[in-house]
Amino acid sequence: MTILQQFIGIILHLDIHLAALASEYGIWMYGILFLVIFCETGLVVTPFLPGDSLLFAAGSLCAISTINIYLLVPLLIAAAVLGDSTNYWFGRGFGLRFQNRESRFIKRKYLEQTEQFYHKHGAKTVILARFMPIIRTFAPFVAGIGSMNYRKFLSFSVFGSILWIGSFTFGGFFFGNIPFFKKNFTLVIVAIMVISLLPGIVGYVRARGMRKV
Repeated sequence: MTILQQFIGIILHLDIHLAALASEYGIWMYGILFLVIFCETGLVVTPFLPGDSLLFAAGSLCAISTINIYLLVPLLIAAAVLGDSTNYWFGRGFGLRFQNRESRFIKRKYLEQTEQFYHKHGAKTVILARFMPIIRTFAPFVAGIGSMNYRKFLSFSVFGSILWIGSFTFGGFFFGNIPFFKKNFTLVIVAIMVISLLPGIVGYVRARGMRKV
């Protein structure tokens, strides 16, 4: 089994893997989840990390374990905001070096997609991007490259983080262990991934169509 197949298997069965981690590491689960969310939002080289699906699975885990959702949610909001700020300042300090050339670690096409999203939606991209994988990781980086006012960026980041973390985590907490969802958890995770990726796919297809015209 390849590393990619193993990674996909973990994503599709997050409920099982998170439960196993919680059983083994206990209170350290707070730190593990904090680190994943921080890295997905704060490190421009890790856009592949699970975000939406992880939050939903973490919420469902809170309903059946000793992990306290009212402690976890503020902690993950802090992780998302800190990750955003780290990514922003990295983009502001070093982003121009990657803007016009291909990098092994930072894909040029992801930068272009995020830049197009900024052109269309402006500063509120920081909020909207929270619900869009890949663009979520690159939005703070591009905001830093564009030298967006940091206070303005931070306010959008905090608001977007509250909406993103709160909706998916509490969604998992209240719905993840309903028998239908629990029985079809893999399908739920796939549906979350598809819905999250759909806006980006639609935007990409429209952009390609406009270029051909």
